[in-house]
Amino acid sequence: MRDILPALHAWYTAGSPFGLATVVAVGDSAPRDPGAAMAVGPGDEVVGSVSGGCVEGAVFELAREVIASGEARLETFGYSDEDAFAVGLTCGGEITLLVRRVSAADDPAFGAVAESVAAGRPVTLATVLDGPAQRGATLAVRPYAPLAEAGTPDSTPSTGPGGADGSAGADSSDGTPGPVGPEGTPGLVGADRTPGPASPHRTPGPAGPDGAGGPASPVAPDGAASVPSGPRDPDAGVVGSLGSEGLDVAVAADARGELAQGATGRRHYGPHGERREDAVTVFLHSFAPPPRMLVFGAIDYASAVARIGAFLGYRVTVCDARPVFATPERFPAAVEVVVDWPHHYLSGTTTDARTVICVLTHDPKFDVPLLEEALRRPAAYIGAMGSRRTHDDRLERLRAAGVPEHELSRLRSPVGLDLGARTPEEVAVSVAAEIIALRFGGSGLPLTARGGAIHPR
Repeated sequence: MRDILPALHAWYTAGSPFGLATVVAVGDSAPRDPGAAMAVGPGDEVVGSVSGGCVEGAVFELAREVIASGEARLETFGYSDEDAFAVGLTCGGEITLLVRRVSAADDPAFGAVAESVAAGRPVTLATVLDGPAQRGATLAVRPYAPLAEAGTPDSTPSTGPGGADGSAGADSSDGTPGPVGPEGTPGLVGADRTPGPASPHRTPGPAGPDGAGGPASPVAPDGAASVPSGPRDPDAGVVGSLGSEGLDVAVAADARGELAQGATGRRHYGPHGERREDAVTVFLHSFAPPPRMLVFGAIDYASAVARIGAFLGYRVTVCDARPVFATPERFPAAVEVVVDWPHHYLSGTTTDARTVICVLTHDPKFDVPLLEEALRRPAAYIGAMGSRRTHDDRLERLRAAGVPEHELSRLRSPVGLDLGARTPEEVAVSVAAEIIALRFGGSGLPLTARGGAIHPR
């Protein structure tokens, strides 16, 4: 749903009700994962997709009916040889959709979710699917806030904005540092294409190569706020209701746990939130902020990798110590550009298990200290560009620097899958393909060479 939230929020704030269909369960080779969404808004405008085209026509009609009636519907679409002409998934999979009417007048939780996602804050939307509770009732749950700040709409500290799957930047799902601020923010070049003033979180170090500013001394990673301590109010950051105080409390607790993992799925409760009962089914849709992609080396290949990273939903930062190359004009507007020594920038930046690190500097004086730092931190992917000779030389330098073999084994180098890529854009596709394959356990082989389900679950 994340990719269509701007359109949905525009309808919501304009007071225009819309029908929202969300995938809440899948089976076999269903083409979309839980959380995928399609909406029908004013003038029958359609945004999003739930199946890649198989059942969208039927879902459109369902959404119009739900807008008119206000009654949420739970519908399952599959495929049957006995009823091959019925609406269903020709891929052989099965999806279950919740279709509900959303408006500002009766769904405050949706507004809280849209605002949190737009601000890069983690949030979970809990929705009743079935049982002795109102189907379609919603509860928005943000991470805990300190008790002293409870009661304010956005009291949760914004200390973090990382599947990439449409997903989009963040360091982690539980509130780690987020975007480095608005355009012109200290220490980076933002979307307005103008450099900001000296960063309050960094002090200049010795001059770097080509006259670049040297390493900075971070006060805290990315200027991160400390983790709040002291009493916490369980109701802080909770908007809406599922119809029962006990159910709200139980679901909010579970939602915060799921949000820490970026998980989306169904949970079961008693009518008043009782554990180990399955009378009420609730769908928890976690919006962990987008993961980060850190690209080092402001070369043509970096520009192409940055573009495809942003397309895949990452919050992309490009870093190079050479200001003559690290200029905003060479990169998309959505990409942060930082002038700093790569290893120093990384040492002052928070990474997590979803972070992607692409080392394209292709120069030992940058690569080796940078990879020493990268290979010792959490990351989903660490890739480095270079020939096989460059790779072998790099490994020897890293071993000499004391990097153990189990850490070296994490390095994907030469970077990318073997696609025969030549141009920067083709290489970017190769790198993106390797990142996706590693994330989902793909083989990298042509699908024609493999049997079984295309989307194993």
